[in-house]
Amino acid sequence: MTDSFVQWLTAALGGKVSKEAIIFLISMVPILELRGGLLAASPALLNIPILRAIPICIIGNILPIPFILLLIERVLLWMEKVPVLCRVALWLRNKAEKNKGQVEKYGFWGLTLFVGIPLPGTGAWTGALVASLLHMKLKTSVPAILLGIAIATVIMSLLSYGLLGVIFG
Repeated sequence: MTDSFVQWLTAALGGKVSKEAIIFLISMVPILELRGGLLAASPALLNIPILRAIPICIIGNILPIPFILLLIERVLLWMEKVPVLCRVALWLRNKAEKNKGQVEKYGFWGLTLFVGIPLPGTGAWTGALVASLLHMKLKTSVPAILLGIAIATVIMSLLSYGLLGVIFG
């Protein structure tokens, strides 16, 4: 599903903004994040050189994280009071609750691996949400999320440019 959404977004934005803007925007989108940005940048889609794509995708993925860590609790409390948004707020809380076990049990390393292993439902957005709702200290959560993004970058670069580069290159 992620691949098809990345392809759709790439096609929808193509010709309207630069290729670099496309991967930056995709890297900011929840669920897609850096892994979606690097897939879009790969030889299979936009064919952006890896050394140009990596910093763009990392910055796009990191940009929303401070806002999530600092503001999500207040935003969710507000959303819960608005009937139209209440279901979304509850869905977000349930998503965080479902994923908090690993982070609670292993702390820094649990959060790092949760963000770093590029599987559906994991990533910097959800990691920041879980860290915030667990009231993890910023001095623990920020480095863990950044290290997780670095791990995800290595894994997705190898997959997007290594494996897909061989297939489509």
